[in-house]
Amino acid sequence: MQRDAMLTQLGYAPNEALLKQLKKIEDNTIGYEKIRKHIMDLHDALKVDGSFVALSNSNDYFKIKVDSPSPEAAQQAHEKIKHFSDKYKVKVNKLDNKETYYIIGFKVEE
Repeated sequence: MQRDAMLTQLGYAPNEALLKQLKKIEDNTIGYEKIRKHIMDLHDALKVDGSFVALSNSNDYFKIKVDSPSPEAAQQAHEKIKHFSDKYKVKVNKLDNKETYYIIGFKVEE
């Protein structure tokens, strides 16, 4: 998937700064090629719960923002994120006291 298409699918209007930011995130995300399609699938699945995948402004990672209108929808979003992480072997870090995760990358077997 081209970077501008990915930005558009995530809801951004592609420009030079966003393309550079996405390139940094791709380079920083372990095993990005293995998981990029799944990131977009997660974004689409989370939209129904009012949540989404976005570019982080503070770190070179994709962030997952749980921004659901109800506790039930938020719970569903958290379950989808766990399922995504387990099924596709993607390491995610949840921020303390926030409804935000960072997608670190493909889990490398240790």
